[in-house]
Amino acid sequence: MSPTPMSRKIVVTGGAGFIGSALARALVARGDDVSVLDNFSTGKRENLQDLAGQLAVVEGDILDAALLDRVFAGADVVFHEAAIPSVPRSLAAPLPSHNANATGTLNVLEAARRCQVRRVVYAGSSSAYGEPPSLPVVETMAPAPLSPYAVSKLAGEHYLRVYARVFGVQTVTLRYFNVFGPRQDPNSQYAAVIPRFITAALEGRSPTVYGDGEQSRDFCFIDNVVEANLRAADAKGASGKVFNIACGTGTSLNRVLALLGEALHRPIAAHYEPGRAGDVRHSLADISQAKTVLGYTAAVNFVAGLGKTLAWFQEQRSRP
Repeated sequence: MSPTPMSRKIVVTGGAGFIGSALARALVARGDDVSVLDNFSTGKRENLQDLAGQLAVVEGDILDAALLDRVFAGADVVFHEAAIPSVPRSLAAPLPSHNANATGTLNVLEAARRCQVRRVVYAGSSSAYGEPPSLPVVETMAPAPLSPYAVSKLAGEHYLRVYARVFGVQTVTLRYFNVFGPRQDPNSQYAAVIPRFITAALEGRSPTVYGDGEQSRDFCFIDNVVEANLRAADAKGASGKVFNIACGTGTSLNRVLALLGEALHRPIAAHYEPGRAGDVRHSLADISQAKTVLGYTAAVNFVAGLGKTLAWFQEQRSRP
């Protein structure tokens, strides 16, 4: 991860979420002056408990322009992680996704411009690609979003590119693929697949798989995503650009279940349901641009990351 030369004021929007809190933890560890902004609609206060007294936590919404001005004042970098996540959630309620993800991102950029923030690093989404004509996907492919969530996240990308070109705000978009790791919430009906699989397996239940399980994803361990963000904050030649953040390997859902079964020394029988609208069949990233421009390494591969994640969930269950 790239070192920081001195303590700087950094803001993490959505900093109580799974990714935002992991990023905040790394920023605090390297000595930055960190402020977290979160409305706690999906973020969790317990994600920041171990950082109590080491950062500022501001409860509020990115749609509040006056609040953004106060929080962004004097900031060098804003990591914009705040969003309403999930494809299924956006299909059930498109407007909240648009307001948070598209309008909210525009609000963040306007505040960054007013407050003269040097760089905004944005949590983009691989859902922008939709069902691509070929794999692996590269950043130059034409986007083809399949859900309101994907459209709203792509709109944010376009705003970042415009603000870099027209207004001189340095911006970097990181298109996250399927991020997983410790502290990821398994309980929401919109939860990511790996925490749902692990929790079901540890409770002796059959995990639910939507589709035949042969659909594949480029799963990316949380430490890799943190690395990408830290590098994106200072990388030269990155402003105005989009980068795939993944591991560059595809893994089917059935393979995930098989690996969990091997780790737990027992087979895991899935319960299969029909596929869901808006879901893509296969996802695989070309990460060469992130390696070249950002110096991104994707140091933790999928199998190692899955082992770390399983161990964390097991440890949580063993606590009284």
